[in-house]
Amino acid sequence: MVVYNVTINVHESAHVKWLQWMKDVHLPKVMDTKMFRSYSIFKLLTRQDDEEGVTYCIQYFCDNEANYDNYKTNFAPTLQAETQQLFAGQFHAFRTLMEEV
Repeated sequence: MVVYNVTINVHESAHVKWLQWMKDVHLPKVMDTKMFRSYSIFKLLTRQDDEEGVTYCIQYFCDNEANYDNYKTNFAPTLQAETQQLFAGQFHAFRTLMEEV
């Protein structure tokens, strides 16, 4: 199993709207691609002393790297552009790919 992890820090003033949009719009669209088996979303409870905003991790579970590559090439650019359009300047994200061992 492969896990695509997106860690995103959202500005305090936008995180409630962002989270609702993620749950109602973005996550269903990602799952509609059929590239992932399931997902989990987490809110980080620990913070660095100088950290601002609210940090979330979204983990998408897929059967293999081929599904992830297909998502990354054919779906991610459009979905990420939608996020950028709605929340430009209000978040920072980084993405990692992990393998279950």
